[in-house]
Amino acid sequence: MEFRKQKSIYQQIADRLMDQLLAGTPDADERMPSVRDVAVSLAVNPNTVMRSFDYLQQEGIIYNRRGVGYFVSPDAKERILAIQRREFLEEELPYIRQRMKALGIDIKQLVES
Repeated sequence: MEFRKQKSIYQQIADRLMDQLLAGTPDADERMPSVRDVAVSLAVNPNTVMRSFDYLQQEGIIYNRRGVGYFVSPDAKERILAIQRREFLEEELPYIRQRMKALGIDIKQLVES
């Protein structure tokens, strides 16, 4: 995985995990890969992956069974979609609007293309 400078590594890992969960891997109530396995596969520090897991747990996307591991919450997909919609509306859309204005593109042109 190549990391971008615009966003912290732990957040990029969380984004990648959310994309995988939206694709159904793993599915609701199934066990997540271990922190160490994810760290090894991405060649990052396990503490960075742990921050990603903590974020996902705080958002209610995964939950921890003490001594067993992390599991996908039953409503993970709905929560992920809500987060991604919010991020799009608050972070990406303003930039898109600004670029459209700077380039002289109106909504009608966008819809027609």
